[in-house]
Amino acid sequence: MTNKTRKYLFDILEAINSIENYISNVDFIQYQKNKMVHRAVEREFEIIGEAMNTM
Repeated sequence: MTNKTRKYLFDILEAINSIENYISNVDFIQYQKNKMVHRAVEREFEIIGEAMNTM
C-alpha cells in the first residue's frame, strides 16, 4: 500500500469519526432541524467521496 493510499484511508477514517461525533447524541428529528450539524455531516461525506474517487 502506498503512502498516498494510506493518507486517503486516514482521511476517510477521520471523516467517519467526525460524523460519529457530530451525531452521537442527536436523534433524526434534531439532526433535520440543526442546519449546522446537517451541513457538517454532508461535508464529511464529501471528503469521503473525494478520497474514494482519488484512490
